[in-house]
Amino acid sequence: MDLTAPVTSSGNNSIGDHGAQGRLTPLVPILMGSKADKKHCDQIAAACHRFGLATEMHVLSAHKVPTRLLEVVGRLEADPRPKVYISVAGRSNALSGLLDGSVASPVIACPPPSDAFGGADIFSSLRMPGGIAPVVSLDPGNAALTAAKILGIHDPLVRDRVRAFQKANRDRLYVDDAEVATSAYLADIQAAARENNVLVSTDGVLSALVQQHAGTWRKKQGKVRDQFYSDAAKHMILVTTDRQSAFDRVLAAVPFKGAVLNLVSAWWFRRTEHIVPNHLIAVPHPNVTIAKRCDPFPIEFVVRGYATGSTSTSLWKNYERGVREYCGIKLPDNLHKNQKLWMNLVTPTTKEDIGDALISRQEIIDRGLMSAVDFDACAAYALRLFEYGQQVASEHGLILVDTKYEFGRDADGQICLIDEIHTPDSSRYWLATSYEERIASGKEPENIDKEILRLWYRDHCDPYKDEKLPEAPLELVTELSRRYIQLYEMITWDKFDLRLSTPSELQQALGPWFSGQGAKANFTMSSP
Repeated sequence: MDLTAPVTSSGNNSIGDHGAQGRLTPLVPILMGSKADKKHCDQIAAACHRFGLATEMHVLSAHKVPTRLLEVVGRLEADPRPKVYISVAGRSNALSGLLDGSVASPVIACPPPSDAFGGADIFSSLRMPGGIAPVVSLDPGNAALTAAKILGIHDPLVRDRVRAFQKANRDRLYVDDAEVATSAYLADIQAAARENNVLVSTDGVLSALVQQHAGTWRKKQGKVRDQFYSDAAKHMILVTTDRQSAFDRVLAAVPFKGAVLNLVSAWWFRRTEHIVPNHLIAVPHPNVTIAKRCDPFPIEFVVRGYATGSTSTSLWKNYERGVREYCGIKLPDNLHKNQKLWMNLVTPTTKEDIGDALISRQEIIDRGLMSAVDFDACAAYALRLFEYGQQVASEHGLILVDTKYEFGRDADGQICLIDEIHTPDSSRYWLATSYEERIASGKEPENIDKEILRLWYRDHCDPYKDEKLPEAPLELVTELSRRYIQLYEMITWDKFDLRLSTPSELQQALGPWFSGQGAKANFTMSSP
């Protein structure tokens, strides 16, 4: 048996292996002193492959087969591919020293773990003669990372993989930090849910104010927001409640959810004013937005960056059914679920009051829903908002997958962003740290959204047909609330205020705005 033959490899190991456009794929020869070190070497090789590095393993003892060692090294040195050697030997580590003295390429010594002699073996790797300078890295993954960093100096593809690896590590810490921080909120969230300290309706809380201004202010109730407007006022009052909707009905009341949605929107509104004007005037209360009145366009501008979704209007569900022209966009035949699209796509839908259906740019214009000029302006705004949102999300450990925008025209004829922006309800967020790995293994991306509640109801009833639905378990509602708060803290990098506001505080915050004195009232929050 030839113990010096290659044990395993990745990629084409022939002399002069060329990648795309003549690129030489970097090579990491992994030389071990004994086959007993194979498991340690496998870990090194697996880590190298993640950086796009080819590997070639050999069993070569510097003590027992030094001539053969030099023969193999001579062949490897004749290979024009950029390379970094990794040597794996313990006890008396002659392998790393002889190898380093025989090659011009860098050598990394990664001795296998050993408790023999009280760990004194390590000194045979650390103490080398003058002019013999292998780098020492005790962790297999770190040895591969060091090799990738060296090879990445002149190889942009390897360098990009190193940066992606480092970003994934940072992203994991962002997620872990937010999970640990929000786990400490569970007792407060559970108490709020148990004691029904949630804002489900504004009827009771604001009834006195509405009656006081009867005939002036009218209310329009949506799935989540209660909207108050007056023909005499240039502003409108939007109160985001804790109602949790799905399947076209309200399923539960989730503590702090309304505040999360409202404050996340305000955070994004203030950070996207350089892209497009928006309707935000003030945030006098965590659940309240005072907004400029605008005449809304009857179109929702859905922007998608990935081939995903489970609803009847989603890109992936339509693609699964064989649709290859989607909202007027030609789709290729090689898409896979959850993969990143070749570019961000604007895929408009009509609003609920006229059908909530997929529609193309041309159909919108032909039906007179929007002019070509207005549509193109809004579509351009939507793409710029989405690109900015993706950039910020990426810096915070998240992937902004898709979202919807609504636009309207104010009294001066200016197009404005209205409704909400990049909230957990209007957007899909995935965790960036695990996306590549999970996609490669055929798993769904990790997400932070209301899917856990939807799945529970699907498992316990028919939410579309059953007249009365079961009550969601307290633990489920608590966890959903924690996830909303986690997303708030990951997006804003700010600590969420768990203090529950009282009805009187909501009344105090809105009173001046109902009476027309809001602009003079000192209730406006500082920028989130």
